[in-house]
Amino acid sequence: MAKPIISTKRLSKRFMHWLLQENRKEKEGPYRKEEAHRQHSWWQVMCLTGVDYFSTLGYQPGIAALAAGALSPIATFILVLLTLFGALPIYRRIAAKSPHGEGSIAMLEHLLSWWQGKLLVLCLLGFVATDFIITITLSAADATAHIIENPLTPSLLHNQTIPITIVLVALLGAVFLRGFREAIGIAVVLVGAYLLLNLIVIGVGLQQILIHPSAIANWQAALFARHSNVFVIIGIAILLFPRLALGLSGFETGVTVMPLVEGSSSDTVEYPRGRIRNTRKLLTTAAVIMSFFLLTSSFITTLLIPAAEFASGGKANGRALAYLAHLYLGNGFGTIYDLSTISILWFAGASAMAGLLNIVPRYLPRYGMAPNWALASRPLVLVYTAIAFVVTIIFRANVEAQGGAYATGVLVLISSAAFAVTLFAHRQRSAKGKVVFGCITVVFIYTTIVNIIERPEGIKIAAFFIGAIIFTSLVSRVWRSTELRVEQVEVDENARQFITEASLGAIRLIANRLGDGGEQEYFFKEKEVREDNHIPPTDSVIFLEIMISDASDFADVIKVKGLQVGNYRILRAEGAAVPNAIAAVLLYIRDQTGKIPHAYFGWVEGNPIQYLLRFILFGEGDIAVVTREVLRRAEQNPHRRPGIHVGG
Repeated sequence: MAKPIISTKRLSKRFMHWLLQENRKEKEGPYRKEEAHRQHSWWQVMCLTGVDYFSTLGYQPGIAALAAGALSPIATFILVLLTLFGALPIYRRIAAKSPHGEGSIAMLEHLLSWWQGKLLVLCLLGFVATDFIITITLSAADATAHIIENPLTPSLLHNQTIPITIVLVALLGAVFLRGFREAIGIAVVLVGAYLLLNLIVIGVGLQQILIHPSAIANWQAALFARHSNVFVIIGIAILLFPRLALGLSGFETGVTVMPLVEGSSSDTVEYPRGRIRNTRKLLTTAAVIMSFFLLTSSFITTLLIPAAEFASGGKANGRALAYLAHLYLGNGFGTIYDLSTISILWFAGASAMAGLLNIVPRYLPRYGMAPNWALASRPLVLVYTAIAFVVTIIFRANVEAQGGAYATGVLVLISSAAFAVTLFAHRQRSAKGKVVFGCITVVFIYTTIVNIIERPEGIKIAAFFIGAIIFTSLVSRVWRSTELRVEQVEVDENARQFITEASLGAIRLIANRLGDGGEQEYFFKEKEVREDNHIPPTDSVIFLEIMISDASDFADVIKVKGLQVGNYRILRAEGAAVPNAIAAVLLYIRDQTGKIPHAYFGWVEGNPIQYLLRFILFGEGDIAVVTREVLRRAEQNPHRRPGIHVGG
């Protein structure tokens, strides 16, 4: 009877080892360092971003036709103007300010310090999660539509939209559980073939319009059926174009993949000018290509496809260009087009999953807001796949129904990017930049608000992700608050000399909250500590002062300076949290001198819960107690642990 139990325990242990195995990069310090990337030509990297950006052509024309009807081409033209003269200038500027792939979120993080910056990042991560999760489910749902509507598909599959979509999502998760790595070569082939096939379909569609000019006449009749005034039509199109915001996806990904872009030999780590220049080529070329396809695809699908076919259950629902490919080029070419579309949509889901797996390690561990298992990709893959299953079931694998949620994530990220660039222009005192980018920001905020009002499901999903991220992040931050949280301790020459001199006898440090910094302050503090702790007058002491830098940070480098005020020696440093910094300095002194240092504190009076919150939020609190706990966790051997003394 014991053998099956032992076998089950062994299998469970092996499974957990496999699940939590770090399959990205060996962790270094409190969070892993930036990975080294093999670099490629900018046009190749453009194809990697294009599997997400260009794949929206699979469903964008149909969604545009449903949203705007006959006004779709005009609303799309407004969207193209916003793409070329709004989003593109914003992200060209971001490329210069985040050349290592940090993107607009990190730019805001740097511009807004302390907790407000961190909380804003957490909220934006909620919208990132919305964007990427919906990319996975929407792309899989649209790939399912292309599978089901293909004439060669067995009729048995025609009513299996949700199961097929779930199978595609599960297959994506299985690939990442096995250990997926980015494949720019595959992306180049997929994007090249997909754009070529779309060009053929659009060319044939334009030819059909030239052969049958009545299509234009019918469109004009539908256009002017309700409104004969051109300016009214344009005004209505301006109100409708936010529904087409899916066509703006891809810019954030374009700056995120910057480390993959090959620069020039003169590039420096601080400012890789060649990489920035090539990334701007990438962004511009992608925007121009997408603008061409958005305009032409919207035009031909609106003119050539009956309105009823765009609706749910129609043959063009979620696959307008594929409908035309089958109609005018036959089922053989149409099937090839379907296979190409299914491939790029599935790969768009892979791109989104890769983005999700990178976004958590990039931000949350630095804030102390991720549990240890979040550093391994496989548990995250299971979590994201399960969420994708739930979203697919909730939306019943409907492409059009998920469009609002996708657009919400895209628009919030672009709006935040525009705000970041505007804020930077304000900090740089650039009046022209502040006005231009401020106007662009207002347009994007308007577009976002309209989209949220008309399609609130996106903000609901984002609110769920934001709430989940903030809750788990704060729990993790509290749980990890007593870690050492210091990457390195650096001391200057004076501090090193003070430590060396103190090591000749017992090393005693008095923790002091800096006041006016005068001799009298140190005189009374030393007198009080010596009396409370019975320190012999012959033993020398050093004062240790920690200044709070940014309490919202989690880990940092402690730089210790040695100062002399009269006859008193002071070690002064900055840190995100006082107890953790004191513990790090004590351990550094122990390792450098080989002697156990002793730190002396005074008792604090007040509510312990209040002090706990002060420590978590402001890096202070009951310093002695927390310093003792940090040392206990950092050093398991009590005989090698620095001494903590509290008198009063």
